[in-house]
Amino acid sequence: MLRYEIQAEIWVYPGKGGWHFVTLPAELAARIKAAMAGMARPWGSLGVTAVIGKTRWSTSLFPDRASGSLILPIKASVRQREGLKAGDAPALTIAIEL
Repeated sequence: MLRYEIQAEIWVYPGKGGWHFVTLPAELAARIKAAMAGMARPWGSLGVTAVIGKTRWSTSLFPDRASGSLILPIKASVRQREGLKAGDAPALTIAIEL
């Protein structure tokens, strides 16, 4: 299992739906992409487990053309449980089963 701990700012996608994301640092995204080469799901997504505070959930990382990095969606239920909003920069853990 690969495990990464980062702190990243939550931002809101400007399109429909109000999706909230964090963008992984480019160097971390490159390491994850290399470790998971050939394991991508549709749309290039990579399955992970994420943890913020006491909340753990299964989700996916998605490639982001604008930054060249990977983005992690932060579900509304996670934001509510952890008291988070856009602009906050929580510590989070990303775990990947290989």
